[in-house]
Amino acid sequence: MQIIWKALATGLFISYLPTKVIKFKKNTGAGFLGTLWGIPLVLLIPTDPVLYLISMLLFWVLAVWVCKKVKFVGYTGHDNPKIVIDEIAGYITAMAFLPHTWTYLLIAFVLFRTFDTLKPGMVKTFDKMENAFGIVFDDVSAGLLDFRTLFPLA
Repeated sequence: MQIIWKALATGLFISYLPTKVIKFKKNTGAGFLGTLWGIPLVLLIPTDPVLYLISMLLFWVLAVWVCKKVKFVGYTGHDNPKIVIDEIAGYITAMAFLPHTWTYLLIAFVLFRTFDTLKPGMVKTFDKMENAFGIVFDDVSAGLLDFRTLFPLA
């Protein structure tokens, strides 16, 4: 069962790719690749606002649940860089209620990655929580910042 949790947590193991090239523990590029996984998922979610909201909330629950279940041997921190389901959840949040055009997909991507990296305000608060909820909701809150930044353009 652990292989299923790892597959979900790591974006079907995409987060293992950069660690083969870059040997740092943080800033390996896995978050970037995880966010890229968010693009096709956003395009699969119905654009109807109610269905998008339901899908997004269910994904948040799935992400927290997966982060609680997944275990990485030899890693002692609470937010393993290989876990990218949180970036996917954050990007889905950033795109909430926005048109699914390439312009919005790209702007949301850049802003989300910026807020996720800089961790302003509430993003840092969630990042300090050492549990599955904190792992996911630092990215969700970065996505919410992104959403509020983009909303006037919609």
